[in-house]
Amino acid sequence: YLQLTSNLPGAVSSALGASVTIRCKTSQNVYVVSSYHLLAWYQQRDGETPKLLIYQASSGSNSDFTLTISGVQAEDAAVYYCQSRHD
Repeated sequence: YLQLTSNLPGAVSSALGASVTIRCKTSQNVYVVSSYHLLAWYQQRDGETPKLLIYQASSGSNSDFTLTISGVQAEDAAVYYCQSRHD
């Protein structure tokens, strides 16, 4: 099993090849431009700098978003952060 941690308290575990969903909940509504929410996701593996995965979200509510990783691989074990822009 792999452990994937978000910047919310807690962690999720997944078997290799499975799908896992990580949640990001913001305290304010996220700014929207042309139907895209300005919410970014970063992945930080141990000992490395954060890597940008997604810079804008096309789905989710105004303050509740998810990142789904399908077909989890060993290299997906990391800390995942979301970063949002607000009005």
